[in-house]
Amino acid sequence: MVENKHKVSLTDISIFYGKLHVVKHVSVELPEKEITAIIGPSGSGKSTLLRSLNRMNDHISGMRITGEALIDNQNILANGVDVVMLRRKVGMVFQRPNPFPKSIYENVAYGPKLQGLRSKADLDIIVENSLRQAALWDEVKDRLHVSGFDLSGGQQQRLCIARSLAVGPEVLLMDEPASALDPAATAKIEELMLMLKRTLTVIVVTHNMQQAARVSDRTAFLLGGELVEYDATRKIFTTPQDKRTDDYISGKMG
Repeated sequence: MVENKHKVSLTDISIFYGKLHVVKHVSVELPEKEITAIIGPSGSGKSTLLRSLNRMNDHISGMRITGEALIDNQNILANGVDVVMLRRKVGMVFQRPNPFPKSIYENVAYGPKLQGLRSKADLDIIVENSLRQAALWDEVKDRLHVSGFDLSGGQQQRLCIARSLAVGPEVLLMDEPASALDPAATAKIEELMLMLKRTLTVIVVTHNMQQAARVSDRTAFLLGGELVEYDATRKIFTTPQDKRTDDYISGKMG
């Protein structure tokens, strides 16, 4: 089997909040069209590292990042990078659903409209395709003009995924996307992630070991801001090379 080419390549990434060294010298290469899970205890730097991949940390006072982060061989940390364009390419789904106070249709059409698309026919196609990609179309196609807030929590999260997909990203970052959902809604999000990796590179932060084992192709274990181990998920969960990884996965470490 031919190894997938790398979509994301991080070299010696360190992230500081003031004097606090949150992420420490992380180097890792993530293949395209796979799901990579980032696991580790609270405070290990998982979300901070994830958010650096679409520059979501930029607005935090005192934040400083060093190293190189390549997406398709472009250093996204370089001066002069168009952050708006970057965020079209690298979408983000947050821990709790955050639909806009708009209709289902307008939630999904928001990004394309922001990019200047005005054709109702084209917007209709994008909205339907994005909702289909997010496995939500059949549930909402007859009520596209009701508020996104009228949906269940799981549906709202899939709406947020559809909103991210509408601008055509190549990478989708997911920060604990199912932690606020019930088991049935979580299962739908996991099914969706497996479908999305056919066309996207998915990077997910999760505290849920079972979820990481179920959906990810590769797993990175962070501890105290350091990358302890990174390998195929099967290997990480069955034959980890570092005792700290084994301790965390087996529950000996919180």
